[in-house]
Amino acid sequence: MKFSYGLLLVLFIPAIAADQFAPKHRVQAIGVSRDDISDELLEARTNLMIESQTFSIMREAEALAGAKRITNSKLQALFRSAAASSGMPASVIEAICYLESWGKADAQSITGPKGIMQVSGATAASMGLKIVYATRYKTSKQKVPVKAKGKTTYRTVTRKTPYKVMVRDERLVPERAIPAAARYLAGMEQKFGGRDWAIFAYHCGQGCVNMMQDLTRRARGIPKDQLTVARMFFSNSPAWNRELYDAVQQQMQRDYSPTYWFRIRRAEQLLALYRRDPDEFARMAKEYKSDFVTNNGRAPHRLSVWLKRDDLVFHSGDDIRADIGKKLVKALDRPDYFGYSLRLAGTEEFLSEASPAAIGTLTYIAFETRRLFEETGAKGKFQPLQVTALVEPEELAAKGRPEALSHSSGQVFDIDHSALPTAELECLRFVLSDLGWAGYLGFVEDGMDNLHIGCSPGSREFFTSVFEDATGKKND
Repeated sequence: MKFSYGLLLVLFIPAIAADQFAPKHRVQAIGVSRDDISDELLEARTNLMIESQTFSIMREAEALAGAKRITNSKLQALFRSAAASSGMPASVIEAICYLESWGKADAQSITGPKGIMQVSGATAASMGLKIVYATRYKTSKQKVPVKAKGKTTYRTVTRKTPYKVMVRDERLVPERAIPAAARYLAGMEQKFGGRDWAIFAYHCGQGCVNMMQDLTRRARGIPKDQLTVARMFFSNSPAWNRELYDAVQQQMQRDYSPTYWFRIRRAEQLLALYRRDPDEFARMAKEYKSDFVTNNGRAPHRLSVWLKRDDLVFHSGDDIRADIGKKLVKALDRPDYFGYSLRLAGTEEFLSEASPAAIGTLTYIAFETRRLFEETGAKGKFQPLQVTALVEPEELAAKGRPEALSHSSGQVFDIDHSALPTAELECLRFVLSDLGWAGYLGFVEDGMDNLHIGCSPGSREFFTSVFEDATGKKND
């Protein structure tokens, strides 16, 4: 899986204190570099963000079946009709339908929304969709005591208990739900001044978008005529625009709604691919399944897609010792200079090795995290990130560490964040997410205080260059 980094990769001599490592190879618009992002870089980051949504869509078991449903002639006729009557493009309507229900008319969310467009009861009313209930009665018979002339007898009493049943729910009728959702989207486009905000509101709610637009208007570095979802997303940072950052983080923790517009854009592209080349779409769907998960192959995270069984080549300590100077290199253990320290579980020297790309990724994360931490003005000194695992033989894979086996690839590493100050941990997570959304790396929680991290196959060459910057020589 290759990524088109384009404008984000740069080569220059940085102006950083001599006692701290700064790579010549860098990624623009990441971390501190988000400040005052140019139109050109915003477009590049937006395209990468859209492309990164491929994983969240294609890893799902319904991705291929859903594409088949969405593109059938009956639904396509409904999308075209809804587009003609509302002005909302059919590609947008069908992409929302695809991600919300995979084209299933009777889909129901555990949180309440129903139907092919996944509409809540309250929103259905505002869309003009009818949900009709009828009163029914449950008849029950009960014996009750009756006293007469000092004696107690019993008689049977019939009781009717009313209850309501749904007799019609137009959310479950595609012919009604699809045009209603299209009109609703068109109305929100007018209300919020942009199609991107209308799509965001479909997922987040209108009150949420009102708040996010207000914070975006007041944010630093955003031109008044460029109030877009992309600007909102790429202008928040723990170093500046703190209010906007906190609001985005809150919504991300709730339901990832700030990424919804990017996801819809990618769904449009993927459905276009399915029409053009269904075999290629099916191949991609297979590629995004995990080699290590048996439950429909649904990948739990990006690393489980990027790493294949053939990558797990270091089965024993002898395998690692025999590799010295080939696939693996020694980690650079100068904590104050590089921003990370080795706190490996074992004492064997070979455990302090990994691939050049993995060491370069670690070095780059530490560089960007320290830069952002210092920009926030947080009190206290930057603490080097504690690396607890690099390459490990398969025989050391321990119970209770779900990701341990992947260390036998030499492509991943672990960081223990339990001792990091809150402000520094916040910066670390921000940098990891930033690089992740740009397609450079993946990471996952592995236990309470451990982050398991690895770069994407398509970025290994770049991070190897960072390793070469750190060593001052090319790795042969």
